Amino acid sequence: MRGWSFPIGRFLGVDVRIHTFFLLILGLSISYASMTGSTGGRGFALWLLLLLAVVVREVARAIGAAWFGLELRSVLLLPVGGLMSYASTEATEKASTPEMQKRMAVIGPTVNIGFGLLLAAITLTIAPEVSLFERPWMSPLHLLRAAVWMNILLGVVNLLPASPLDGGRVFRGEFAKTKGVIKSSRAAAGLGQFIAIALIVAGLLVPNMWLVMIGAFLMIGAHMEDQGLLLQTDVDAVRMRDVMLTQFSMLSASDTLEDALQRSVHTLQDVFPVVRGANLVGAVSRQSIVDALQSDGNGYVQGVMTRSFQTAQPDDSLVKTLRRIMAGQGAQMVPVLEGDRIVGIITPQNLALSMGMLNQRRKLRQTE
Repeated sequence: MRGWSFPIGRFLGVDVRIHTFFLLILGLSISYASMTGSTGGRGFALWLLLLLAVVVREVARAIGAAWFGLELRSVLLLPVGGLMSYASTEATEKASTPEMQKRMAVIGPTVNIGFGLLLAAITLTIAPEVSLFERPWMSPLHLLRAAVWMNILLGVVNLLPASPLDGGRVFRGEFAKTKGVIKSSRAAAGLGQFIAIALIVAGLLVPNMWLVMIGAFLMIGAHMEDQGLLLQTDVDAVRMRDVMLTQFSMLSASDTLEDALQRSVHTLQDVFPVVRGANLVGAVSRQSIVDALQSDGNGYVQGVMTRSFQTAQPDDSLVKTLRRIMAGQGAQMVPVLEGDRIVGIITPQNLALSMGMLNQRRKLRQTE
């Protein structure tokens, strides 16, 4: 979704972006105002009320994230809420736990419904002649009434168990406890599509333009959840042992650079583990060997190898390992150790191939 958004500023260290779907809603609001005999300015004001409801919700959720110790990096504003990204791997993992998703999911609907009721009380106080229950509830002709119901509708809609709404995140987390992450994501996306169709039909029957737009956006979000997040959750279930190279060449720290270059001719590896006896002591790339030979002549591998590297274990999560590595300075190779013994390696080249094969496997599984 980030590709269909643009930045609007940075507030308290958090980058804020807005989805381009808001521009479509702006056009529809102005057109709707013209159809109802109102002005384009009132249509724009109606659009601003929706944006205000989303901002109120996301400010409250940002405060909640800070309260729970989740440092934010950015927020993407969507017509039904917002998507948060976090500044550290630890915060991302903590936010993805079912318990934390429950806590964060309560904040948005509670604040929107509460803010709507507060606006209703203020409206009845300063303008008692305004009938809050007169239809249409959200019209450019009655902006006070629209502000009340805009917030209440946004809060109620987010309680639905449809991705990517708050209720959908909770549903997915609870379903995953018994059925697994992949099945829960598929179920949440499917339920989201069903609810989206129901909202579109209801909006056409009532008629209510806002229900139709919410349903359309949920349809898009559920489809993206089905196509994109399922692949992500497939990868989340992958362990290092599933994608590591088990047939690889190693170099000794006492090997000469010429011997190492000669051995590298007979393998497709670009990076080699370096051992001293049975102990892993470093890593060296084919390019580093060539550069050292050209600049300084023949020497020993231990003189050009890097001694700074991160390791993993066979049962470590692939995604969590990569996040941990990328949070540092990255790596050309990740040795996989079983005790003190190196049993596999991960390189960018073999990982790209493995991810492609995983994607193909997912598509084949979906057609079964």
